[in-house]
Amino acid sequence: MSEKQQVSSSYWMETAPDGRHPALTEDLDVDVAVIGAGIAGLSTAWELTRAGRSVAVLEAGRVAAGVTGHTTAKVTALHTLVYDKLRRTRGPEGARLYARSQSEAIERAAGIAGELGIDCDWEARDAYTYACDPGRVDELRAEARAAAEAGLPAAFVEETGLPFPVAGAVRVTGQAQFHPRKYLLALAADLVEHGGRIFEDTTVLGLDEGEPCRLSTRAGATVRARDVVVATHYPIFDRALLFTRLTPKRELVVAGTIPADQDPDGMFITPDENTRSVRTAPYDGGRRLLIVTGEHFTPGTGDPRAAFERLTAWAVEHFPDLDVTNRWATQDNSPTDTVPMVGPLHPGARHAYVATGFGGWGMTGGIMAGSLLAAQITGEQREWSGLYDPRRLKPAVREAPSFLKTQAKVAGHFVGDRLRPAPPVESLPPGEGAVVRADGHHRLAVYRDDDGNLHSFSARCTHLGCLVAFNSAERAWECPCHGSRFDTDGKVIQGPATKPLEQRDL
Repeated sequence: MSEKQQVSSSYWMETAPDGRHPALTEDLDVDVAVIGAGIAGLSTAWELTRAGRSVAVLEAGRVAAGVTGHTTAKVTALHTLVYDKLRRTRGPEGARLYARSQSEAIERAAGIAGELGIDCDWEARDAYTYACDPGRVDELRAEARAAAEAGLPAAFVEETGLPFPVAGAVRVTGQAQFHPRKYLLALAADLVEHGGRIFEDTTVLGLDEGEPCRLSTRAGATVRARDVVVATHYPIFDRALLFTRLTPKRELVVAGTIPADQDPDGMFITPDENTRSVRTAPYDGGRRLLIVTGEHFTPGTGDPRAAFERLTAWAVEHFPDLDVTNRWATQDNSPTDTVPMVGPLHPGARHAYVATGFGGWGMTGGIMAGSLLAAQITGEQREWSGLYDPRRLKPAVREAPSFLKTQAKVAGHFVGDRLRPAPPVESLPPGEGAVVRADGHHRLAVYRDDDGNLHSFSARCTHLGCLVAFNSAERAWECPCHGSRFDTDGKVIQGPATKPLEQRDL
């Protein structure tokens, strides 16, 4: 990958003000503690603050700077090809509840943006799931029927605004897109204005589910709260073993400007070609920002540099006037039984809740989760509570093959990665990393920086002990089992790990 093709920061991170919040340094008592300041955590905290609860948000990094700061930010209830599957696995009522809950999230976000006067580039757009392969037309027609029966304004169409022909597409009207970080920073500011508190650079290490619950932080502070919400994308506390029902997926993003008259005027996604997702956003000078996503892979596997090149080539082929300005990556977790897990953290939980498994659709999912969890904590009910309940068993059993496939992959990495040949340290060029052998049997994660200095750590992920691998495009260590990520100094970038890689002498 050339110098121009190196990964840069996300467009959302570059173009939103960088409001900072203090770290928690002393003990605290609140009604509700929310762990994680992405869209699910902030939406939950905002709803609870408006409901009169005292709330503290605890974020290990920065507000809206993790998964939410790197999303494509489609606000839509059309989630590729989900409704025909839901109709078969959850029945027509399950599909209807899914559609209604996701659509209500769009309405909720639009209402909040209007109420608070948030300038977040909100734009109404139709959403499309398309395919170029004629062999998938029947599948698209079935999805359009299922989505319409679930209550969405859906139809099968053969024409789109894309600059290439398609065999067919599902179109859902009345959807939206926005600038996620502008929206969430405004939400955070309003939350604080109404008495909520936000703490950045505050890593939570322990949860005691007593009455009240007690959270311990790396800095030594204790938070006591009647209720706790774990909204860390991948649950850092997992007493129900939710990690066995989640599959991490990393996906690449290429963005740049095109002439405004080349805007395809919609939000598009195809499951083909290792996924291709297309949308635009407002830009200056008679141009629009084109955002293309795809080339998904399990963290710690594959060749991200080659994948970036494939995605860039696809974008330039179909949009020849594209001037690429940004390249970044995003990550999400897909549940083995299709539907996100939002509700009580485990079967015995009385005051601990979780929101996870949004499967790449975290904008509507996170907003829905905020509304649902706030209702559950304040004693209200939503008709779709059972659909999203993490304690559900029948759907998990029904889709057991997906669960078993996920666990087989994890087992394969846990054992197989330890049997792979390791390169000699001397072969590492500057800016590269690899897992090498030390003393003939120990595995070390070794990175050579641009000045030639070596940085070595135990290669065991601090979550459950799988071996990490180096992502050369983003210069990060990644766990292929559950998606934890670490920087070249061993510090945690992304959970479920909460502890850094252990430093080791080479």
